[in-house]
Amino acid sequence: MGLIQLFEQILSRFDVLNPGDTVVLGVSGGPDSLVLLHLFVAVRERLNIHPVVFHLDHQIRGEAAEADARFVEHISKEWDVPVQIDRINVPALAAERRLSMEEAARMARYTALGQFAIGQNVRVIAVAHNADDQAETVLMHLIRGAGLLGLRGMLPVSPLSDYHLLAPIDESLLLIRPLLDITRADIEAYCIEHGLSPRFDRSNLDTTYFRNRLRHEIIPQLETVNPNIRVMLTRTASVMAAYYDFVKPHIDTAWDDILIELNDTCVQFDLEQWRTLPLAIQRATIRRASWHLRKPLRDIGYQHVEDAVDVAQRGETGAQATLPGGLLLRVDYNSLVIAAIDQQPPAPDWPLLAPNTVIAAPDIGEYLIPGSEWTFSLSVYDGPRSGPAWKALLADPWKTPFDAGVLSGSLHLRTRRSGDRLFPSGLGGTMKLSAFMINEKISAAWRDHLPLLVAGDHIVWVCGWRVDERFAVHTSTDKVWLAAFSHSGED
Repeated sequence: MGLIQLFEQILSRFDVLNPGDTVVLGVSGGPDSLVLLHLFVAVRERLNIHPVVFHLDHQIRGEAAEADARFVEHISKEWDVPVQIDRINVPALAAERRLSMEEAARMARYTALGQFAIGQNVRVIAVAHNADDQAETVLMHLIRGAGLLGLRGMLPVSPLSDYHLLAPIDESLLLIRPLLDITRADIEAYCIEHGLSPRFDRSNLDTTYFRNRLRHEIIPQLETVNPNIRVMLTRTASVMAAYYDFVKPHIDTAWDDILIELNDTCVQFDLEQWRTLPLAIQRATIRRASWHLRKPLRDIGYQHVEDAVDVAQRGETGAQATLPGGLLLRVDYNSLVIAAIDQQPPAPDWPLLAPNTVIAAPDIGEYLIPGSEWTFSLSVYDGPRSGPAWKALLADPWKTPFDAGVLSGSLHLRTRRSGDRLFPSGLGGTMKLSAFMINEKISAAWRDHLPLLVAGDHIVWVCGWRVDERFAVHTSTDKVWLAAFSHSGED
């Protein structure tokens, strides 16, 4: 079977292009992309698809890169294919983002392809990676350390949004690799057969680039041990991809079960549920959380993940583990938090105060909580002190009745201060407020923000938690007030 017929079969198997569709081709001018363009030109009438060429000058190679752009533009026009030439200063991008030149070029290329496709109202982008590229990718991931996700290598069809990009891209955009099962030798033979004269990028010989060293030095050495090493590596990718497809639904289910909070700055898991997961799923959820927060990350090393898993499995409250990209895993009381090192855990839905805030509340009335949707009120309570209504009142953490007849000093709300003590009801003695907060598993991040109802120098109520025994309502209490917080969204 000829390569053109095989190419048609591959496109049919992908099942992403319909008659009348346009497809954007990433064309560098080298052998792989020139053959990709030639094959699409060969089948475009029969399949009724319309290729459009996109070429990106990375501004790394000077005049040679300009010559590549002119070549791509010329050959596209000669074959009656629309062409767009763009330029991005990749060296400047690499310096700005602190990326390797390879990574910066890859991110720039995929981002530019995606933005061009969106501008053309196109949903499929084709690039020219071949079977040898796949073998190199798998070996590279194996050497650097990877799990199933990395050992899958490159996928024949995948959403472009899965890749590390410079800007968010529409999730409906697909990246296809129709040459992924075709060897470099077959591509070079096709060039000779059809009289194609591709451009030659001399930087592909520079073995200071890791991939080039694999291609020109390491794989040839491995071929002295196993002449079929390239085939073995591509088969490994296929096997691992199938395993990953089997495992992924389990990861997805576990992720949904343990997830408490997910936003652009923080991922929070239910700690108890996370600890019951199989080790493979624990590793996968930490990797996924890291990728969610730091999409440019390509390599989340084995040791980083293992250290994070160990802390998450065994660590006490406050235990931490560093992750790449300035991320930190932290064990909280009931949760596992992954966020930027300087990022606090997500704020709970409490009536929080800024540290050192003091709000005078000298009498019956309603008081606003600055910068919050919460209000605080004091009212006279003359309802029942037993039965369902009383139990319901005591069960509400943001309301408490207290004995107003024993107050000494004016009432106010404030945050904690050094030396604060209280007499928690039911504990039979005084204790430091800091110890009380630790015992009650109040998150360290919010202890300085929790409001306290105070009379003079005495804590009346650790709001949301416990009334001081000295102000608790007893059968002999004559004057009962109700302290309550309400949210503006409440009826």
